Amino acid sequence: MGLDNIINKVKKEIDVLRGEEVKDTEFSNENTYPDERSATEAFVRSKQKLFGVDNWSGLPGINSTFKLFDGAGNKVTDRDPQIGDFVQIILPGPGPENWVTVTNIRNEENLAEFTVSPSPAPAPHTNNTEEVKHFFGKEASSTFRVERQENKLKAYEIGRNERPNNQGAEAGNRAVVNTLIAEGGWAGFQALQWDKLTRYLVHLKEAKV
Repeated sequence: MGLDNIINKVKKEIDVLRGEEVKDTEFSNENTYPDERSATEAFVRSKQKLFGVDNWSGLPGINSTFKLFDGAGNKVTDRDPQIGDFVQIILPGPGPENWVTVTNIRNEENLAEFTVSPSPAPAPHTNNTEEVKHFFGKEASSTFRVERQENKLKAYEIGRNERPNNQGAEAGNRAVVNTLIAEGGWAGFQALQWDKLTRYLVHLKEAKV
């Protein structure tokens, strides 16, 4: 790597830490079946796993806790996510809880996905509706997707516009903590968490339900 490239890389990382630059990430796994019929049957289970958000908490090993809430902040366990719902994410170890809201859902014959973005906590869970309760800024998004391509299942976690939530009222009093999580603990844990989840979604790994 030339000196100019090294300098540009350092500048980019500094901008990320300041919340002035964004990153995109993508994690995926796939599973191949003997024929389309068995893949189609497995895809039905993949969609159930995708939309069964609370069950993600049962993945083995070091893992985050995921809880689905409706738009009013009430815990829900008996239905799939809907646009306007919230997901509470608690990372392993000490640290603040994180909240995202569901912004988009697709449920088609051979593809299903939903997208979330960082958000304030729902009203019953916060006194500050301006503070985004997440280590990434509100422009970030995560799309969780499963799809069938002939006899193959694929699962993805697609992160877009990820930057530390450390600027202004949006960060509240979490600016330093958000930076440490986004560029420290989460940076190392992210690949493990989403690799585990995408393996689960294509039935290469199971969770304790």
